[in-house]
Amino acid sequence: MSKNLDVAVLLDFYGAMLTDKQRDAIDLYYNQDLSLSEIAELQNITRQGVRDSIKRGEVFLYDLEDKLHMFETYIDTIKAFQEIGYVADRIDRENSTGYRSRAVSDDIGQIKNIVRRYLETNT
Repeated sequence: MSKNLDVAVLLDFYGAMLTDKQRDAIDLYYNQDLSLSEIAELQNITRQGVRDSIKRGEVFLYDLEDKLHMFETYIDTIKAFQEIGYVADRIDRENSTGYRSRAVSDDIGQIKNIVRRYLETNT
């Protein structure tokens, strides 16, 4: 993942832990694609002040992820749900050959619905 995307995603996870100015500056820089000069004008500080605020915020975001691993855990959870969905599909295909168990079909349907709902609301 590119550093720009890393910072934007980490901002989603940990943005509330930053100061308002850091959060706003990082959002404007990474998500809104404003220049340092444009942000400086909006925040009524120097361009260097914006740069320093963004850099301090980036370091803080990376430090939080190193300690808490929330983003890493989120990605691992998404991958686990995707794998569960793949396995449910394989079981469904296997169950459809020969004798078809109604109970297995119902359970597979429930698993697929849980996976679909989770992935729809978390990706």
